[in-house]
Amino acid sequence: MVQAVIDLGEHEGRIVNIVKGKYGLKNKSEAISLIVKKFEETFLEPEVRPEYLEKLSKIQKGKYTKFSSVKELRKELENG
Repeated sequence: MVQAVIDLGEHEGRIVNIVKGKYGLKNKSEAISLIVKKFEETFLEPEVRPEYLEKLSKIQKGKYTKFSSVKELRKELENG
């Protein structure tokens, strides 16, 4: 466990207290840990979710046409 002394502004401190109260956490450290985890899930490169993997497998099982060039694809799209 890493320990750190941080300086928060008044507004940031209020937000940490709101998170602490909303989620019933024991202290501000738990609230900051929760905020960091949520940030990681939202903004950092998250792992592929199981729902997405399931969707990919359904797509792969479907029918599709393989094109060897963009020209061939354009011809198919134009002729419909």
